[in-house]
Amino acid sequence: MTEQEQSNNGKNGGTPQGHMARALALAQAAAARGEIPVGAVLVHGPSGDIIAEAGNLTEERFDATAHAEMLVLQAGGRKLASPRLAECDLYVTLEPCPMCAAAIGFARVRRLYFGAYDPKGGGVEHGPRIYQQPTCHHKPEVYGGIDEQEAARLLKDFFKDKR
Repeated sequence: MTEQEQSNNGKNGGTPQGHMARALALAQAAAARGEIPVGAVLVHGPSGDIIAEAGNLTEERFDATAHAEMLVLQAGGRKLASPRLAECDLYVTLEPCPMCAAAIGFARVRRLYFGAYDPKGGGVEHGPRIYQQPTCHHKPEVYGGIDEQEAARLLKDFFKDKR
């Protein structure tokens, strides 16, 4: 388990903005490692405690599924000894892709907060809109656009530097 996936019991502000600030820091660290800059923080909603945090690790692990969201859902499930994270809120810097959106639903996450919208690859407000499908078993409360400009800037800068 990498340092990023390890549990963290800090409150880190205890607000959506504070948790998103932590996710943005994880995204910056991912970019510094050559990963697409996406960071995620899983929080126990009632207490505000951070359960797990991660940045993307797809390149490092040679694993297309090692998205930040997937990593924190896995680490959170291990920490809470349950695949259901019904009292948890997820903060992620980019609108989740369809794979991650489905996993968030399967994990029964209470609330999803995300930064930048992703018209090309998103699966929540764009693309397949996973939570609006009749086959969706659980729809978290969704709040998009938290620190959207900073999250979008990280992504734009990363891809600009790659070109």
